[in-house]
Amino acid sequence: MRTWCLVLAGAACAAALSAQPQQKPLREHPDVAGAVRLYESWVTEQMTYRGLPGVAVGVVHDQQVIWSRGFGYADVAAKTPVTPATIFRMASHTKMFTAIAILQLRDAGKLRLDDPVSKHLAWFHIKPASEDDPPVTIEELLTHNSGLPREATSPYWATFEFPTEEQIRQTVNSQQATYPPQAIWKYSNLAFSLAGFVVEAVSGEKYADYVDRHILRPLGMTNSSIEVPSERMSRLAKGYGRRMPDGSRKTMPFSDTRGVGPAAGLSSTLEDMLKYASLQFRTGKAGGSQILSGATLREMHRPRVLRPKWVGAWGLGFSVQRQDDKIMVGHGGSLAGYKTHTLVNPDDKVGVVVLSNGDDARPEQFAQRAMKIIGDAITKAAKPPEKEKTWDPKWSKYSGLYRTIWSDTAVVEMNRELVIIDPLTDDPQEGLLRLVPQEGGVFKLEGPAGFGAAGETVRFEEDSQGRVVRMFVGELPAERVEK
Repeated sequence: MRTWCLVLAGAACAAALSAQPQQKPLREHPDVAGAVRLYESWVTEQMTYRGLPGVAVGVVHDQQVIWSRGFGYADVAAKTPVTPATIFRMASHTKMFTAIAILQLRDAGKLRLDDPVSKHLAWFHIKPASEDDPPVTIEELLTHNSGLPREATSPYWATFEFPTEEQIRQTVNSQQATYPPQAIWKYSNLAFSLAGFVVEAVSGEKYADYVDRHILRPLGMTNSSIEVPSERMSRLAKGYGRRMPDGSRKTMPFSDTRGVGPAAGLSSTLEDMLKYASLQFRTGKAGGSQILSGATLREMHRPRVLRPKWVGAWGLGFSVQRQDDKIMVGHGGSLAGYKTHTLVNPDDKVGVVVLSNGDDARPEQFAQRAMKIIGDAITKAAKPPEKEKTWDPKWSKYSGLYRTIWSDTAVVEMNRELVIIDPLTDDPQEGLLRLVPQEGGVFKLEGPAGFGAAGETVRFEEDSQGRVVRMFVGELPAERVEK
């Protein structure tokens, strides 16, 4: 249509374009809009019956914000409403940003993930759990597989007086590792504090400055920072403790996380965190707002360590879990008066962020429901209409049984396409692969990946009389069985 506009007068061109059906934004799709209304109703009642102070929730699809909204109050007494611009303390979300900093430095050739921590922190010599333990590596810090104690030697979760970096340096060597490296998955704030110190040692920048300069600003997260600067304190949601039996909530004290900052110091808004969620779906080389290459992001999302009883896994700074046969990555956060959760589905390109200012808010529950209710509606609405199957009647002759010394394979014509099955399996639909036509007369196998041949190319060989005699899956030949 736009080509024809080159030869049409201006008014005629505009009329021709306006006559074309315009695709509505995904957020306006009836199924998505209905899912949002359902979710909003559910959250509103959850807030009321549980007496929660405030919650902010947002959903993105790829690079588009689908919906975001604040519920309740940032300050209950003053009745200051929560908005997408309200600042919350992100707590352990910070660990993902620390891991990103490490991977940026790795990609720049300034460190290796298998480097011993002591290579960059010469003062780090914690007592090993066993005499023959290998040194703790940077990767083990990021995967909670280091065996280090959960915390530095200070009761800061009770006193809210966090140690400085210097205090951690002075005391860490008096501690002893709880397990040998890679022996068992064990969550550790101390490990991520050390990872932040590695960022400083390798980059020559203070941790907070590095994160601001190389992560937050390039992503446009202009209202985010490590800790909360004085000029933004008025926008910080007040943190509230859990609701007591009489319905009251204690206002929790503000605390500077200091040396534990690389594990828990980030503050942010829903608007900014949705930008971070969209980063997880981008591909291409690093540069500008692409603060890591798509390949490195996928590397961070991959499971590296299984949690006990195989209930989940951990990537490089990311939690990894399976929900309803979908793989989710992200992180939660907990700091006195604040609970937060980010959930990302890389396959469907849907991300959910939930921020709250109540210790009993259970943001993971809110995130999971948003992913199920709104996320599923988005995934369905975003799915492109199925193309009409390409079918050439001459392909029917490829149907038949093919044999190697290892197994038999049946090619079957079904619903105007060719499929491959294992004829000896109990369920012929399990593991079924589709033969999708490609250029040059070859096909590509599509279906469940794993041990099978999904992703491989398939071609057929004919004799001089045009009879199909052989099938090649990749380079493996299978002879046609005549019956």
